[in-house]
Amino acid sequence: MADDKPNPQPQPAAAAGQQPRAAVEAKKVYLKDASFESPASPQVFAEGELKPQLDVRMSMTHQPIGPNFHEVVLSTTVTAKHGDKPLFLAEIQQAGIFEVRNLKEEETEAVLETACPHVLLPFARESLASIVSKGGFPQLLLSPINFQALYLQKKSKGADAPAANPGAAN
Repeated sequence: MADDKPNPQPQPAAAAGQQPRAAVEAKKVYLKDASFESPASPQVFAEGELKPQLDVRMSMTHQPIGPNFHEVVLSTTVTAKHGDKPLFLAEIQQAGIFEVRNLKEEETEAVLETACPHVLLPFARESLASIVSKGGFPQLLLSPINFQALYLQKKSKGADAPAANPGAAN
């Protein structure tokens, strides 16, 4: 004979006497700042096909903005030159608000410096690619970045230095 009683609902971990589950959640991703300068325009476009030399600089900051909430900002600056002539300067700050719960302080730091910028990077790539192409220049593709390796390198050096130059592909 079938049992007509419904199955009991699973209880939350905290109610069952266990540690609360750790959680990281992106609550908002937004473009905090963007800038584009092309000092050699329009003359530079009359010179034919451009193959700019790129210098890509990236840094990341984070700050608490409330209990369990942090703002993470991935700042990227791309300087392009053709020989000695500056072609463009593109700067963006791609930001996000992340909720981080039930992690120890050192675990929270690791999440904020690895997982959160990993979430922001595709948005930063798109923002940079868009602003550079709207400026009339060839497509800009940022190379993948291993934020975990950068964080481990930073921790092994005991430095608070941001990622210096992760590079770019053109």
